[in-house]
Amino acid sequence: MIMPIRLEAGFIFDLRYIPFIIVALFGGYRHVLPLYILLNIFRFYVGGEGTLHSFLFSTGVLILVPLYSKRFTRLESKGRIIAAPIFSFLTMGCYLISLAWVIKDLDHQFWMLVVDALGTHIVVMLIIMILIEKIITNIKGRDRILYSEKLNVVSELAASVSHEIRNPLTVTSGFLQLLAKSKTMTEQEKRYVNLSLLELKRAEKIVSDHLSFAKPQSENMVYSNMREEVDYTHEIIMPYALLHKVDVRLTFNNTLKAYYDRNQITQCLINLYKNGIEAMTEKGGGTLFIDILEKKQNIIVRIEDTGIGMTNEEITRLYEPSYSTKEEGTGLGMLMVYSTLNKVKGTIEVHSEKGKGTTFLLTIPASTSETFEMNKK
Repeated sequence: MIMPIRLEAGFIFDLRYIPFIIVALFGGYRHVLPLYILLNIFRFYVGGEGTLHSFLFSTGVLILVPLYSKRFTRLESKGRIIAAPIFSFLTMGCYLISLAWVIKDLDHQFWMLVVDALGTHIVVMLIIMILIEKIITNIKGRDRILYSEKLNVVSELAASVSHEIRNPLTVTSGFLQLLAKSKTMTEQEKRYVNLSLLELKRAEKIVSDHLSFAKPQSENMVYSNMREEVDYTHEIIMPYALLHKVDVRLTFNNTLKAYYDRNQITQCLINLYKNGIEAMTEKGGGTLFIDILEKKQNIIVRIEDTGIGMTNEEITRLYEPSYSTKEEGTGLGMLMVYSTLNKVKGTIEVHSEKGKGTTFLLTIPASTSETFEMNKK
């Protein structure tokens, strides 16, 4: 903007709309508004012909482009790389049309500007988007490696500690059950014993949750398209959903197969279903959508609820061990989900809006039959 291209008609031209469009698409209204104010203040400071025209046009861009921000951020990397230059081309095209309408006398210099402006904006936007997506990929890869290391540490620690704790719990529970059958005990003493048994049962459940972080067990490994696990978990969760006035809608369109621990995948799905149902309890019910489909050699599991939703901070903290959005939650359920997906080299995406609901998108790479046979050996 300090050194723009100056036309003989008095108008100036620069590359300010490139960062403007990028921020509008990635950040929406909240992030692009300060940039809009800053660019227009500086444009008024530069002055010259077209100042008012530039202000009106930038206002139009401010209103229209951020409308597509949410849709844009949900695109895959290649989709964003293609979409951003298209937005840049359309913006510049509209700008040049409006400029032609103001100038009216379209000489050779103007048509040279049209070619240079469109070409420059498309090429520069394409290069910047490739670099941005590369940075995003590197950051996600780094975070995935760091989180994988954390999960491995939690897995090993949980497995070793849980196995040691389970044995004395089992023995204690057995003796208490024998003691409860004694005819010489008073009703008060029996009540104490029953309370102790309930607490032991709760302790065993916590131990079982920790054991779910352990490595997949060979006897539980299957090569399947997840149909059996999805049907089973659907039947299991239906009474719980009806109790909370939640309608469950299931669709299954998958033929791809993967190699996984059946017990861990089953528990993973149940945890996500329960989270979705409980998120709708405060709203008096809702609908839980479960979609299993295939896409580019990946099994996609999409679980969407119409519950209370989460903030961006809450979504970020879902990765933390023992963090829960529920008052009585332990946080182990979501940690188990991330751990299970990590073991099958899968990924999870979370999209949520406060007051509207949350969507969990699980991506599990399909395996070949050769890979299954190798793992069996």
